[in-house]
Amino acid sequence: MGYRLMESGAEIYRVEESIRRLLQAYGVEQGEVFAIPNCIIISLTSPQGEPLTQIRRMPAHGTDIYLLEQYNGLCRKLCSQAPPFDDALEQMADIRRNHRVYPLWVQLLAYFLGCGMFSLFYGGSPADGVCGGLCGVVIGLCLTLISRLGANLFFKTVAGGAASALAAVLLTGLGLGENLDRIIIGALMALVPGIAITNAMRDIMAGDMVAGISKGAEALLIGAAIALGTALSLGLTGMFMGG
Repeated sequence: MGYRLMESGAEIYRVEESIRRLLQAYGVEQGEVFAIPNCIIISLTSPQGEPLTQIRRMPAHGTDIYLLEQYNGLCRKLCSQAPPFDDALEQMADIRRNHRVYPLWVQLLAYFLGCGMFSLFYGGSPADGVCGGLCGVVIGLCLTLISRLGANLFFKTVAGGAASALAAVLLTGLGLGENLDRIIIGALMALVPGIAITNAMRDIMAGDMVAGISKGAEALLIGAAIALGTALSLGLTGMFMGG
């Protein structure tokens, strides 16, 4: 459960508290939990008095609000009722089996609407909003392609920022867009690590300094990747187009 919660993007304090409550619900009197963004360590004492420790490494992951809500709700249910262990595992498996994944066209539509609205929010014209939405679609396609190639988050962000900036320059050059800066800013909001920053601050306020600093460093790295990708495209287009 702790692994699934963290995989879905849960905060560190939520993961640790959920594991502790589950241990108590299933009769473990002595149990300790330590979690950081890429590792979970659980140590407990069996009814026979044997110390048991399990370490689970967490690979790179994103945030899935649907799974997070479902696992969190199931954790509360298990802590209050504590069904047989096999039944609990089956309920967890049901969540994974019933996981709803939107098709690519729906995701691209969300990129278009979100990025387009951000371009309007930052003072762009209706034409800038449409161009910002198109750049958002470019980001969505780029992230999907790079993810299938197995690239890490840093290079995916660099590629997404570069592709969106290049698309914004081309659309503005064709006369479809009016304000290049507002188009680019609106599109790049799809890459801004807002959840990572929020979780970092919540972990720090909860006293999980290692997790908070780690998440904060990840957010800064993503911000640097956004700047690097955008600057790369703007620099190259300025060199070749003389702008």
